Amino acid sequence: MQAIEKSKQTSLAKVIYALGIREVGEVTAMNLANNLLDFKNITNANLEELEKIEDIGPIVAKHIVAFFENEDNRQVIESLVSHGVNWPEIKPKDESELPLSNQTWVLTGTLSQLKRNDAKAILQTLGAKVSGSVSKNTTCVVAGESAGSKLKKAIELDIEVISEEELLKVISSFQIVKI
Repeated sequence: MQAIEKSKQTSLAKVIYALGIREVGEVTAMNLANNLLDFKNITNANLEELEKIEDIGPIVAKHIVAFFENEDNRQVIESLVSHGVNWPEIKPKDESELPLSNQTWVLTGTLSQLKRNDAKAILQTLGAKVSGSVSKNTTCVVAGESAGSKLKKAIELDIEVISEEELLKVISSFQIVKI
């Protein structure tokens, strides 16, 4: 019984992810939660509002809108809430809570201690944009094992390259994110 009660205390991002909305993974769920801040805003968001959120394009936005337009889905959510599933309120973050704002990071190679999606989510929580490709606008590249062309391009462009261990030190230095 204690485990069941404990599982009812969750995060908005985890609830969104658990709903199984087509094309909405953990990172997209977190972006929805962090940008729209509460469930009502998410369920009532239109295509234009959704497409302003990083990693959400027109196709994913259509899936989200369609999901919340379905009355059965809305009833499932109401049922979860009425049975005690809840999450803390998300407050907008100010610049001091986003130490990596206006920075673009790239992950390459195999990470051994963090899942790639977890590393991406943590960097985004700290304000960074996480890109899939290296450009002159890239701030830092995190190179895991077997890093290939992205690492090579970062070196050519004289972009800072750090290891996964160094990334973990950067993350822990902000003492904002639990690892």
